[in-house]
Amino acid sequence: MQEIERKFLVSSDAFKEEAFKTSNIAQGFLNSNKSRTVRIRITDDKGFLTIKGPSSASGLSRLEWEREIPKDEAKTLLELCEPGQIEKTRYYVNAGPHVFEVDEFYGENQGLTVAEVELSSEDEAFQKPDWLGQEVSGDANYYNSMLSKKPYSKW
Repeated sequence: MQEIERKFLVSSDAFKEEAFKTSNIAQGFLNSNKSRTVRIRITDDKGFLTIKGPSSASGLSRLEWEREIPKDEAKTLLELCEPGQIEKTRYYVNAGPHVFEVDEFYGENQGLTVAEVELSSEDEAFQKPDWLGQEVSGDANYYNSMLSKKPYSKW
């Protein structure tokens, strides 16, 4: 239930050639309060309900609880979400023993591409692909819950 991840901007589209899988994602937030976010997500043909707690002081870890729910229920719940739905394509890229999830955003967040890698500890070493740019871990502007309220195109 503890999520530990590092987040980076992406400096080129080279990750697309390295991806072994892609998914289309639509998501919204029933609650985007930074002390607890409640997210509804549809990834391809599956629905998910996710609750996340506040970030640690470093911004690298937080509690996360997630359950799969029927896609039709997720669609209904998306209608109840706060304004600012997120749409993106997620690319899955192997880098050593880790998998980077690279999100290419659309709509009002068009032009933003962010890569995340989940780790087992905050100080775990990992291979950095050449297309990895500036680290933005802990920068709340890059949280999906913030991008739904303050889209990248309005920065």
